[in-house]
Amino acid sequence: MQGFGEFANIDIDKLLKGADGQLARMEESQKNLESCVGRARDEQGLVAVECGQEGVRELYLHPKALRLSTGDLADLIKTALNDATQDLNVQVTEVMSAAFGDSDDSPTAYVTNPDAALKKIKEAESSYNRTFDDVMGELERIRRRLEL
Repeated sequence: MQGFGEFANIDIDKLLKGADGQLARMEESQKNLESCVGRARDEQGLVAVECGQEGVRELYLHPKALRLSTGDLADLIKTALNDATQDLNVQVTEVMSAAFGDSDDSPTAYVTNPDAALKKIKEAESSYNRTFDDVMGELERIRRRLEL
């Protein structure tokens, strides 16, 4: 019978404590994420926007904003909305960095770099496929040995 190799040396208690620690950090970060609010206001104070994880929370239009052309008002709203969204993203990144760190393998790195996330997903898929093929090959060898 074949041994377990390096898997036999895994410290299960350490693994479980690490998992518990990560779950606690995830719960704490979830609470902190709920309090993140992105805010932005145009330079003249005619348009103000607040965004949360559910989307736009508040849209304030100063009465003077209603005197603008619809195109100018729309541009102010879009700019304020984009700025508020960017502010929210900065806060979310800070919360995630506090919880998981800033290493290249932290979830934060993948939020800000979708290409790196896709690369990691493809690497994981390739690893899964190799492992699956190895397991299926081993099962086939066992089946032949048992003449099933």
